[in-house]
Amino acid sequence: MKSEAELADIRRAYARRILAAVGVNSAELEDAFATVKREHYLGPGPWQIFRWSGYQPTPDDDPTPLYDNVLVGIIPERGLNNGQPSGHAMWLAAAAPRSGEHVVHIGAGVGYYTAILAELVGPQGRVTAIEHEPRLAARARANLAHLPNVTVLQGDGAAMPLDPADIIYVNAGATRPVDAWLDALKEGGRLIIPLTTNAAFGSAPPSGSQGAMFRIERRGDEFHVNVVSGAAFIPGEGLRDPVSE
Repeated sequence: MKSEAELADIRRAYARRILAAVGVNSAELEDAFATVKREHYLGPGPWQIFRWSGYQPTPDDDPTPLYDNVLVGIIPERGLNNGQPSGHAMWLAAAAPRSGEHVVHIGAGVGYYTAILAELVGPQGRVTAIEHEPRLAARARANLAHLPNVTVLQGDGAAMPLDPADIIYVNAGATRPVDAWLDALKEGGRLIIPLTTNAAFGSAPPSGSQGAMFRIERRGDEFHVNVVSGAAFIPGEGLRDPVSE
C-alpha cells in the first residue's frame, strides 16, 4: 500500500492531468481535485472501472487506478457511475463556484463531486446535495458527514423546494430545465444541466453522447444560455417529459 505522501503526489498529478485534458486553468479547481480523496467516496476496493468493453475490477485496494480519467461503477448493474473527472472539471469550471456561495448538487451520487464543490465554496459557503436513489443518498450522507457545510437530502430534486442558489449543478439527464430551478437561481446564478434524449439507453451504461451540457445564467428577467460540451448521463428520475423529449 502506498503512503499518504505518495498518494498526495498521485492526486496532484491527477488533478493537473485532468484539467489539462480539457484546457482548464484554475488553481482553485486543481487544489480541490488534488485534495478530495476519491477512494473515500467510492468505498473499499477493489473497484469496478468502466471500460468500453465493460466493467473491469482493479487488481486490489490500491487506490492509484482511481486517479485517472475513468468512470467508476457505484451501481454497475444499473450503469450508474462516479463520472468522468475531465468532464466534471470542464463543467465545474463553467459553473465557476466562488467562496461563500450556495450550490445545489442534483444527482449527487456518492458525494465525490459534492465534496469538490464544498472545497470550492469553502467554509463560508454551503452545498445542498440531492440524490434520488436511496442507497446512494445513504452512502453520500455517510461519506460527507465530516463536512459541516454540506447537507444531503434524499428525494426528487425536481419536486422539492430549494433555497435561493448561486449554482445548481445537475448530474442526471433532463429533457428541459425545471422551472423551479430557474426560479431558485439568484441574480447571476448559474444552472449547469445536461439536456439529453432517451436514445441509446437500452443497455447500461450508455455509449457515446446523447445530448449536451448547458450553462444557463440568470440576468434579471432573462436567462443567457451557452453550450459547454457534449454529454451522456443516465436519465434522471422526474427530469423527463414526453413533450420536451
